[in-house]
Amino acid sequence: MSSEDFSQTLDPTVPRLASEVTEADVRVGRRIRALRLERNLGLIDVAQRAGISVGALSQIERGLSSLRVRVLWPLAAALDVEPHSLLVDGADQESDLYCVRSANRRVLPVWSEGIRKELLSPPGATLTGLLVYIEPGGGTAEAYAHAGHEFGLVRTGEVELTIDNVLYTLKAGDSFAFKSTLRHSFCNTGSQPCEIVWVNTVKPSEVRNGA
Repeated sequence: MSSEDFSQTLDPTVPRLASEVTEADVRVGRRIRALRLERNLGLIDVAQRAGISVGALSQIERGLSSLRVRVLWPLAAALDVEPHSLLVDGADQESDLYCVRSANRRVLPVWSEGIRKELLSPPGATLTGLLVYIEPGGGTAEAYAHAGHEFGLVRTGEVELTIDNVLYTLKAGDSFAFKSTLRHSFCNTGSQPCEIVWVNTVKPSEVRNGA
């Protein structure tokens, strides 16, 4: 969608009729909301930074109002992105409210050696899906616990998972689930890298070492 197209749309403070809502408006709104959630910003935060009302931003995010050029630049600045990135369409989107493209996974920081975590779930998802890679000899520095529940499926390799002082040796195809309040740790004592699909009920920032 070109800048000229946006300049000819309705004012974002005026709701659109359902029949007037376009797929382009919905996609743009979803992208803006996804970018906002990725940055842990509330509607009020972004609206104030962009100099628009909370209602106007909400209408744009829901695709009920089109994004005009005069709003595009301040809104992009509020989200700390280039203006054109708000207009990226379809499968080229780096951020989406419901899907994560394999090439655009976020790598999350970890404090233990030999572990890499890629975020599988989109921003705002209730569950946090991770792809956890553990190099041979890698693992958590110590046992830890946190709120929530978790589930995992070992895709390749093997891992030693300790839950509440009980050691489990898991291989490809094995799975697990437990309350995150139980102290747990894991390490790869094998000779091959291990890959685990790991799901948490907490946000990535609340998980310290592993998944």
